[in-house]
Amino acid sequence: MSRIYTLFLIVIVLTINSYSQINTGEIRGKVIEANNKLPIPFANVIVLGTNIGASTDLQGNFIIKNVPVGIYQVKASVIGYNSVVKSDVMVKSNKITEVDFELVQKVIEIDNVVVRADYFEKNYLEPVSVRKFSQEEVRRSPGGFEDVIRALSVLPGIAQADAGRNDLIVRGGAPSENLYVVDGFEIPNINHFGTQGSTGGPISFINLDFVKDVSFSTGGFPVIYGDKVSSTLNINLREGNNRKFNGRGTLSATLFGFDFEGPVVNDKLSMIFSARRSYLDFIFKAAGFSFVPEYYDILTKADYKIDNKNSVGFLFINAIDNVKFFNDSPEKRVNNSRILGSDQLQYVSGLKYRRLFRDGYMDLKLYRNFTKYNTRQSDSLQNPIFKNISLEEENNLQLDVVHKFFKNLEMNFGISSKFIEFDADILFPSFVTSLKDTLPDLNLNKSENYFKGATYINLNYRTSNKIITNFGLRLDYFDAINKKFYLSPRFSASYILNEFFFLNFSAGIYRQFPSYIWLVAYDQNKDLKAINVNQFVLGLDYLWREDAQIKIEGFVKNYTDYPASLIRPYLVLANTGAGFSGSDDNFTSFGLDPLVSKGKGLSRGVELSVQKKISEIPCYGIFSLTYSKSDFYALDGIKRNSNYDQNWIINLSGGYRFNMYWEISTRFRFSSGRPYTPFDDNGIQYISEVNSRRLKSTHSLDIRVDRRWLLKNWTLITYIDIQNIYNRRNLTGIRYDRIKGTVDETASIGILPSIGILAEF
Repeated sequence: MSRIYTLFLIVIVLTINSYSQINTGEIRGKVIEANNKLPIPFANVIVLGTNIGASTDLQGNFIIKNVPVGIYQVKASVIGYNSVVKSDVMVKSNKITEVDFELVQKVIEIDNVVVRADYFEKNYLEPVSVRKFSQEEVRRSPGGFEDVIRALSVLPGIAQADAGRNDLIVRGGAPSENLYVVDGFEIPNINHFGTQGSTGGPISFINLDFVKDVSFSTGGFPVIYGDKVSSTLNINLREGNNRKFNGRGTLSATLFGFDFEGPVVNDKLSMIFSARRSYLDFIFKAAGFSFVPEYYDILTKADYKIDNKNSVGFLFINAIDNVKFFNDSPEKRVNNSRILGSDQLQYVSGLKYRRLFRDGYMDLKLYRNFTKYNTRQSDSLQNPIFKNISLEEENNLQLDVVHKFFKNLEMNFGISSKFIEFDADILFPSFVTSLKDTLPDLNLNKSENYFKGATYINLNYRTSNKIITNFGLRLDYFDAINKKFYLSPRFSASYILNEFFFLNFSAGIYRQFPSYIWLVAYDQNKDLKAINVNQFVLGLDYLWREDAQIKIEGFVKNYTDYPASLIRPYLVLANTGAGFSGSDDNFTSFGLDPLVSKGKGLSRGVELSVQKKISEIPCYGIFSLTYSKSDFYALDGIKRNSNYDQNWIINLSGGYRFNMYWEISTRFRFSSGRPYTPFDDNGIQYISEVNSRRLKSTHSLDIRVDRRWLLKNWTLITYIDIQNIYNRRNLTGIRYDRIKGTVDETASIGILPSIGILAEF
């Protein structure tokens, strides 16, 4: 680590005497309609605070030349559409900056009433519980490791199971209930060292350098998305530069890598490529740890413009994760006996064809998800207590169509099919849990083929009296379970009280099929049903100023048909899926029990958030306050706190930009303690005390300082990020040490400084 800090200081010293070249750059982009993706000609695009601007051509393209180097807000506007402002637009010397706009048609046209949405883009398909962030907003998040998922942890309704992981707990839901969509492709998990059957992990493998924007819905999402019940995270990747080659080198808190982009053959075909590697294994080895994690990831994207109406996109993302154990001493063997190691190989590879037509567009996607898990744990004598080699392969074909019948009526329609190959080779000798349940021997080798299908239709109707409505119907099919068909109606509405206030409502049924590994252990698990959630959201948006918004929302999520264990009558799988699993949590997340769909639960809460975007006032931030309660019932019918029931969550994240070179930001987080089950002096837990106690409240403060160096032919961004600056040791759980005969408290890392360097040329 000392070498890394030395390198950081050398870079600063070498650049301290380099003067920024007061030069100019270029802003290019496209303005299209948000829902049907058609180009908008004759739109005005201006650089705020200057007299510089341009108009779009017939294809919606614009070029603004000779823009002085700096950071700007850029606004797109045209009659009949709500204007949009993009902040954090960085213009670099002799570089092309790409900025794209998606404008929404004005809903109402009443004298003296103009719906304002400049800095906050509103999607009328999702009127509730949605936030959108630019790449720069995610990048500069303190304590975020430039990780898309970590940056979202400041939003209302979101709790973290562990400060060292990306297990998102959304409005009391389990980590397995979150959907990830990258460039239109659904991906089971976007994290390194992911938990099988869930969606969490220590860090994301999506390279932030190529992210255009991020949209996150914490509930009430439309029928376009299915097979998940809590949230949807949409990550849109930008296209590569189709005019000249650019490259970057990155050294961040956890990894290093390089990427480049540019045209291929001509300006109709562009591509991006990145390759990254962690350096945590070097640090772990130097520190004498008994195990070493290492990971790699690759991202490749190509886009080909056939003509003005047809385009083809290709995406390939690959992640490789390995854990190495060193068992050369008795102490290390004891330490390693508590760790569930997991080597993983993941990739998604797909093609997307887009066709624009007069009143809409269609997307046709063909893609494949592949994940190989090699998970194992041994005792202190190196005898195996758990082995699992699983392959999950999904081959997907999906069609989505958007068609506008007339100005106030739009239809979204889609159909998808998923051909699944699942192989499981599992050795799980008889295991006695800390609650004295005896899990039977499990030794199986299975290969299964499954099929999932879905179709949906959504109608978006905008009335002349300021009401926008969505009604959708979704049908899902899964042939691996005995009840195969499920119908899910959903409805949402937004009422525009005036130019400042929006009243929003959503109600619907959400379904999620059992994870593949939950189905293989026992034949009776094929009797499982899809998890059912009846969800209601009511909210009020107040546009305080064009760059500041206040939101208040209340939600209710009523869970039924959740898988529950027959062997462990207190266990419902809604309380699993976070952390690294293994013997410390009695292997609950794998679902290798005889299961029935008899679990129930209720999550409800109220959220308040205030958000300020960066504008001519160079400060930004989000404040969020959440109060919620989450309970579940397993087979014994006893009402218990959810594992993830954190009643109070307070987050404050923000920053100030002094000029184009210096920026400082901070993040404070507070949450009530999570429930836990105590141990007695012999290391036994009792059913009567499951989740009966709570950990202490957690809180921490992170600070980050960014310095930009805008040089003649290249740009350098450096930062110092200090997490948990007052060294709070937040408790994350308890476990029993059988060697010492004591109960250990596990805590997060204390103060954690890190540096980052991004060089672009």
